[in-house]
Amino acid sequence: MEQTIIAAQFNGPDSSGNGGYVCGLIAAQLPSAAGARTSSLRKPPPLDLALTWHRGDDTVSLIEPPDTVIGSAEPGAFADDVLSCPAPDVAQNGMAAYPGYHRHPFDRCFTCGTQREEGDGLRLFTGPIDESTVAAPWTPHRSFGESDGRLAVPIMWAALDCPGGWAADFNKQPIVLGRMTAEVFRLPRVGEPCLSVGSLQRVERRKFFTNTALYSLEGELLGRAEQIWIGIDILDFPSTSTNF
Repeated sequence: MEQTIIAAQFNGPDSSGNGGYVCGLIAAQLPSAAGARTSSLRKPPPLDLALTWHRGDDTVSLIEPPDTVIGSAEPGAFADDVLSCPAPDVAQNGMAAYPGYHRHPFDRCFTCGTQREEGDGLRLFTGPIDESTVAAPWTPHRSFGESDGRLAVPIMWAALDCPGGWAADFNKQPIVLGRMTAEVFRLPRVGEPCLSVGSLQRVERRKFFTNTALYSLEGELLGRAEQIWIGIDILDFPSTSTNF
């Protein structure tokens, strides 16, 4: 039986997997037809535990033995238009205003944690550029390159993840990823300067709907995503964060 392990490096909250990374890991198991893919998480993904796959005709599920579904993926579609590319100077101003420098519920998050070193976490720090939009420049570290020098699909999904959470503002209401629809148009190379953007679209009770996109410095759309985040009680996700 084919197995996979979510390494502890790829955490979101301290004790569970990064939502974007795990969603991308599952989506990458679908047949290779182009187009958007939707991944849904049923429970916090466990770290450093052998998990198995269950495959259907056009779906795939990640299983914690014996039969607990962690998440699943299927072909997807977008509800909203893609976000525009931010100007480099605007993105730089967004990164300078990143709220996570001062207060962060999950400061060891693989994507946006300030307590992760270069090459260990992505260190993607999107801050506000208007009332509902965040942005930042970001350059993938060489440690995340595959043999061809490009990012792996789960890493790309991780980069498309947390900017949506910061558009919804993790600090006002701790949230975790519930569903993510994404499409990758080109995987960036390590060392390639990129521009990240995220926007809050609407809130429905405990659900926060966000959009994100990643562009090259020249304005080429590399990937886009839409997310549904779920408001949580932070006490349900124990954290070692010292600034929340």
